[in-house]
Amino acid sequence: MLSKKTDPAPPRRSGNVLFALLMRMHFYVGLLVGPFILVAALSGIVYVLTPSVESWLYRDALTASTQNAPQPLARQIETAQLAAGQTMLPAVVRPAPDADSTTRVMFADPTLGPSEHRAIFIDPATLEVKGDMTVYGTSGILPFRTAIDQFHRSLLLGDVGRLYSELAASWLWIIALLGLVLWVARRKALHGASPRMATRRRHATVGAFAVVGLLFFSATGLTWSQWAGGNIGELRQAWGWGTPSVSTVLEAPDDAASHNSHAHHDIHADHGMSSAPQAGEYASPAGFDQALEAARNAGLLADRMQIEAPAGEGRAWRVSEIDRHWPTQVDQVALDPHGMQVLEQTDFTTFPLAAKLTRWGVDLHMGVLFGLINQLVLALFAAALVFLIVWGYRMWWQRIKGTTVNQAQTMTALFIMLPLSAQLGLIAIMVCLGVALPVLGGSLLIIAVIDAIRWAVSKKKTQKV
Repeated sequence: MLSKKTDPAPPRRSGNVLFALLMRMHFYVGLLVGPFILVAALSGIVYVLTPSVESWLYRDALTASTQNAPQPLARQIETAQLAAGQTMLPAVVRPAPDADSTTRVMFADPTLGPSEHRAIFIDPATLEVKGDMTVYGTSGILPFRTAIDQFHRSLLLGDVGRLYSELAASWLWIIALLGLVLWVARRKALHGASPRMATRRRHATVGAFAVVGLLFFSATGLTWSQWAGGNIGELRQAWGWGTPSVSTVLEAPDDAASHNSHAHHDIHADHGMSSAPQAGEYASPAGFDQALEAARNAGLLADRMQIEAPAGEGRAWRVSEIDRHWPTQVDQVALDPHGMQVLEQTDFTTFPLAAKLTRWGVDLHMGVLFGLINQLVLALFAAALVFLIVWGYRMWWQRIKGTTVNQAQTMTALFIMLPLSAQLGLIAIMVCLGVALPVLGGSLLIIAVIDAIRWAVSKKKTQKV
């Protein structure tokens, strides 16, 4: 009769079993999702540390030749139109924020991607064309940082690639919280001089101190994600936490049909992207000067401003503050195209707290809210995350070296040992998380299937011994 090899008896108390299950989940999920989080962390470090590089790389386009009095925006726009071979008005104009900087005249271009513009950089005093390049997003980042941003977000693979960053953001907060629970429960046991214990001690200690930053990365990253981000946006709107923005649709009680027919042209202010009418059809270059003056008179005093012409008949001008540093200046006004009267205005100081937190969270994540200090702190947390992943894989290697996997090392074996009520509770939690964070839900199902196969294989081998 063949003797049967018996594994060490796993803990039988429900609390101990649940704790062991959480420990296994932290380990195995980290092992499988770790490469995606590592790529996001490394590319994030590069992104937040490149503003100075970008300023140097494109210094000729960003810097004015003289500090003389600026020409009217109308003349700067006409110069940009000539340089770009455009008869259309620019979609967006960003006047020079100071005497050392250039004005950005940004044209819509159907050959460019979403949120991209062709920007002509004009010396506001001499009207010299200083640069011609593609800029991206509300922040107006230039090609070098755009490439890094797209790699960080999607590995340069478009919407398909965005699954990688959403997978990383979806799991990061769970892994971080599980790690914190394990550190609190076992910190007194993290002693010993063995290489494996030393690695575990460093991993646990750094993870405990970095958990706030890791949760921040996860939460703000999810707001940009493709699937979970949509759910978060709907939840914010349902709870009245949406970011206020002025409407550029002119009210026309006697022409409601016309009002509705143009509704699809209005673009959310966060993108700052509107279609551009032909010069002189609904607006003219001189209107940009008038709109800027009206906005200043309405109390928009930020150095960094953005002006958008009416996108068509029945549309208003929109002028926005775009200074995302502290204190944040993001007020907006909608202006009547016939007399430049203020039709609607938003004031950041009156935003709901949730909207303010969202704005600050996004700007912190991008490293712009507190400038260089913000960037260095983000890089420090991201570097800590890189070391945590490296140490995690080192612990895995130290663990499997010379050992064999048994049933007790799988999550499935521990899950089976839980009472039915605990099993149903865990399933309910995971289903809810899967609905709210679809990429997490799909990956969790894959992980569960892989773990169940490992459990079944190890059980079958054990029975044959």
